[in-house]
Amino acid sequence: MAVKDYLRERFFPHLWCPGCGHGMVLNGLLQAVEKLGMSKNEIVMVSGIGCSARISGYVDFHTLHTIHGRALAFATGVKMSRPELNLIVPMGDGDALAIGGNHFIHAARRNIDITAIVMNNRIYGMTGGQFSPLSGEGIQATTAPFSNIDYSFDVVELAKAAGATFVARTTSYHVQQITDIVRKAVLHEGFAVVEVLSQCPTYFGRKNKAGDAVDMVRWFKDHTTPIGSKAKTENPDLIERGIFVQKESPEYCSEYDKVVERAMATVR
Repeated sequence: MAVKDYLRERFFPHLWCPGCGHGMVLNGLLQAVEKLGMSKNEIVMVSGIGCSARISGYVDFHTLHTIHGRALAFATGVKMSRPELNLIVPMGDGDALAIGGNHFIHAARRNIDITAIVMNNRIYGMTGGQFSPLSGEGIQATTAPFSNIDYSFDVVELAKAAGATFVARTTSYHVQQITDIVRKAVLHEGFAVVEVLSQCPTYFGRKNKAGDAVDMVRWFKDHTTPIGSKAKTENPDLIERGIFVQKESPEYCSEYDKVVERAMATVR
């Protein structure tokens, strides 16, 4: 199948603002699915509320557009009932780690076979530009007109500590890396977290004088580096990107099947 075959073209043009990075994430995701050669019927995409959640309306998979912060909870239910399906959950930084933070850490702890894509634009874009758990100290937002004083989560460190068995980070500039990492994340048997730094010129860029979309994408190019590079040693402020964790560990649905087998053995 071609990439366009995975799209619901009748819903285009999309609702994202000009220059939003989420379209780049959608493109990378679809390229990954196309390379995997998956049937539409093998995939379920579950999303919550927010700019990132609009992706589920544009892909021609089985989709669930659910409530804010609860996408992983719904996805867990789908995976438990139909473990043969591939679950992909795109989330924004607030959707994933504010109201959805508890679901995020427990999905990682259980190591359930779901691919969580955290589209990190450091702002609540759909609801007016409020700061999020990933905005960071000193950031301007509509709810922080005199700058934010909250430190941000590090998605990679949080996912690692919670027990995710695949953890990666890339940016909307590194489009080929998005495709490669998402492909590997979907193939991984366990909870996979892919953070994608994504630009929001409308709210984050304008409020923080970060320039237009091109300037913001160029920032990702200039301020990130591959894991373990010499550049990181020379400049510790650079953000590392790549695959941080990729390990095998018992997957939740498989372990649950064993519990069912033991229970059934007691009634035979």
